[in-house]
Amino acid sequence: MNARAVVSAVVAGSLAFLLCLVVPACGGSSGVPEVGSHEPLPDSSEGPAAGNPDGSYPVPVEARAEDVSIPDHVIGDGTPESCTPEAFIAAVAQGGTIVFDCGPDPVTITLSEPAKVFNDQIPDVVIDGGGLVTLSGGGTTRILYMNTCDPDQHWTTSHCQNQDHPRLTVQNLTFVGGNSTGETEYDGGGAIWVRGGRFKAVSCRFFNNVCAGTGPDVGGAALRVFSQYENLPVYINACTFGGAEGYGNSGSNGGAISSIGVSWTILNSLFSHNRAVGHGANPAQPGTPGGGSGGAIYNDGNTMTLTLLGSRIEHNEVNAHGAAIFFVTNDHSGNIVIDQSVIRNNPGGSWYPVYPAISMHADTVIEVTDSTIE
Repeated sequence: MNARAVVSAVVAGSLAFLLCLVVPACGGSSGVPEVGSHEPLPDSSEGPAAGNPDGSYPVPVEARAEDVSIPDHVIGDGTPESCTPEAFIAAVAQGGTIVFDCGPDPVTITLSEPAKVFNDQIPDVVIDGGGLVTLSGGGTTRILYMNTCDPDQHWTTSHCQNQDHPRLTVQNLTFVGGNSTGETEYDGGGAIWVRGGRFKAVSCRFFNNVCAGTGPDVGGAALRVFSQYENLPVYINACTFGGAEGYGNSGSNGGAISSIGVSWTILNSLFSHNRAVGHGANPAQPGTPGGGSGGAIYNDGNTMTLTLLGSRIEHNEVNAHGAAIFFVTNDHSGNIVIDQSVIRNNPGGSWYPVYPAISMHADTVIEVTDSTIE
């Protein structure tokens, strides 16, 4: 089947972007509510399933779930009460493969502080919830943090921005109620914040996570990622970000995910009902705090690739640009690949020079096959 894209209002979108250069209020409020802590949090055991139900794109080996048959840590002894946040935080600090034994029913572990990966511990950190475990920030804290360049997490190389470890994988988990709005040094990343090493998420769900609500470049209400080893991609496989009304994530930019200088390969995943709630775009227009771009995805940087395969992006909202995707490669060397995917019904924003709901430079190389964009 040939690529199918319904391209509407391209000229109007391009003119709107040009107006942004001269009209200070461009990218202002469109009625999208401000970021908040989302209380009460939804019942994650009944939320949307992980992954795009219509996605069937072949998954490469490196994007698949890791083997957890011989774990280094087992959280719990068969009861929900035994699965404590303290035990989880201690296991993450030691690294290795982490699984849970909390009984046969879904369980939520609510943290009061983030679990933090230490760079000098077991380099492969795999956290597998078995489809039963929800990790919650309770609407007050980020959930998971890894940073090879944070001395508090112990430097292990002289090139922290480009080292191959730790390698963090989260799989078969739900992340709900993460909140990084109180973070000032390492902002964004309401549920998970990563710099360095490698990161992968498989069959995970991200509900009602938030990060800072304003700022020209801060973002990633669910995930924020920097500095992946040798510019290898982040893999997102069969994950759901939002997925239904009342479950979406929100932040200044990148209602679901955000990165600077990072490539992503996203397979069979669902992004919906996420919001970029900042005002004034990037750079911030005079008189505004900036932000409001990338309803689902916000990618900024130079040489990078966004690959979207077998995925669906719909019902995401912005105040500024990129209701579905904001992809700006500053030196015009990056590219986008979209195959067997659907992008539709993402309202708001402007600067859509080629496809609706995708903000990018007009000369950005984009390859679209067997997909609907409207």
